Amino acid sequence: MGTLEILLIAVGLAMDCFAVSVAAGITHRTFRCPKVWRAAFLFGLFQAIMPIIGWWVAGRFTHLVQAFDHWIAFGILAVLGIRMIRESFTGCENKKAVGINSLPTVLMLAIATSIDSLAVGITFAFLNMQTWQAVLMPVGIIGLVSFSLSLVGFCMGCSMHNAAKLRAELWGGVILIAIGLKILIEHLHDKI
Repeated sequence: MGTLEILLIAVGLAMDCFAVSVAAGITHRTFRCPKVWRAAFLFGLFQAIMPIIGWWVAGRFTHLVQAFDHWIAFGILAVLGIRMIRESFTGCENKKAVGINSLPTVLMLAIATSIDSLAVGITFAFLNMQTWQAVLMPVGIIGLVSFSLSLVGFCMGCSMHNAAKLRAELWGGVILIAIGLKILIEHLHDKI
């Protein structure tokens, strides 16, 4: 998996953080620097930790599924992408205000937005990323992109107040599905 693919996966995964950050910025309407930086840091940290957990757990049984691991990777990314696309069409009236004032709330948001990263970590194990060194670069990129897009989201939300619906989750879902298709096509092509 190349750097461009990893960057695209990172952007796709960061869309949940971005959307939550925009909503938090709109809700609070003021850019309180320490709390925003704390939330963005935790979003990035959890986005980086979860793929490591998924990779480590999946790495224990990859030898059992090597014959069809590309289908598993495609399936996970496709399901995540479809879910993100579906969530992007959920009306804003169904979404509650997002608070970042309390640390427990921010931790819960960080965990909730990083569940997709756990699944992507599983796909890393199926893509023959066998060593810690192979996983650290993608994980670092995922964490940094999530942190950066969270900060951008907070800034945008604070400046927009009553923004039109953003379809960040839609594009994140499309990116994940496209990468899943690419993985599947490459593996099927290699077997021909």
